[in-house]
Amino acid sequence: MAQPTTAEPSREEMMALYAECTTFIGTRRRSGESMLALIGATPEMDSYGAGGAVEELEGEISALLGKEAAVFFPTGTMAQQIALRVHADARGRRGVVMHPKCHLDTHEERGYELLHGLHAIQASSAELPMTAQSLQPIHEPAAALLVELPQRDIGGVLPTWVDLQEQVQWARKRNIATHMDGARLWEAAPYYAATAGVDHAQIAALFDTVYVSFYKGLGGIAGAVVAGPTELVEQMKVWRIRHGGRMYGMWPYAAAALNAVKLRLPLMPSFYERAVAIGQALESIPGIEVMPNPVQSPMMHVRIAGCKEAVMSRMRDLARDERVWMFGGPFASDSPNLQRFEYNVGEGTMELTVEQVAGYFSRIAGAE
Repeated sequence: MAQPTTAEPSREEMMALYAECTTFIGTRRRSGESMLALIGATPEMDSYGAGGAVEELEGEISALLGKEAAVFFPTGTMAQQIALRVHADARGRRGVVMHPKCHLDTHEERGYELLHGLHAIQASSAELPMTAQSLQPIHEPAAALLVELPQRDIGGVLPTWVDLQEQVQWARKRNIATHMDGARLWEAAPYYAATAGVDHAQIAALFDTVYVSFYKGLGGIAGAVVAGPTELVEQMKVWRIRHGGRMYGMWPYAAAALNAVKLRLPLMPSFYERAVAIGQALESIPGIEVMPNPVQSPMMHVRIAGCKEAVMSRMRDLARDERVWMFGGPFASDSPNLQRFEYNVGEGTMELTVEQVAGYFSRIAGAE
């Protein structure tokens, strides 16, 4: 076996190793061939978003979420900015209540502010989840309350069903629109089914508008949908044109999304159950911490004690010597000796036992 190295590998080196791996602790490797296959053999074409697979997808998602209408967007970034803009215009307000680590703020260059003149009203401390209690000090009139389910940047935390209802009630009493960042609603739903006995439509019913993504846990090519009242959806279609999002043909993305929903949405409950079991197993390994604990969705953050170079070296050796892929790098370095990884349970996970997954984590943590 080759001797471990401590130099941090380049992105190119890690991607080359990734291409050679055959075992994946999370999502399987996707290829151009598999993505093309997801489109299907006989998709119906749209014309500038009208008809075909796009209209079929919009109908499928609006029915699944119990909403009047839905509109397809090429990106979630575009979708959410437009949804918030429509809510802001309807109420004549520019503030949006959100978590400090909301995806729109931390990963999208504050487009809502620079393109639409909206501003964030922070509703929690950065490392804690937003709750009904954390909303109480807010008195500024707001256009919308944005709730990200789950809260990705702090590990995939979800509010309890009761607290989620109370957050929405807080907004309703103040004539504040409610919008769900449901990019990972598919992953969040099994938790609420298990703890509150509710389905996708019952979760979505709390919100005026709901954004969902198709390329993350579902594994589609790209694209998003916002579902809500017909009047708001029609306004969003106009803004889609203004954003340059009404493409001549969006059917490949929509057709792939339709098939991804059919193939992978039914797998989410088993992914959730496996994630909970893995989280419990990882907590017993020295030098490893799971966030949140207990796990609430197929996504979790795993903190590993050790410097970045040493942890990455162990992962690289595992990929090179045994063709096992863990991660391309840490989600964040919480300190020089504490690395945080975002772990998404997927089809690759289901090919391994809980003990095997825990064993791989133990090795990169240096516990073996």
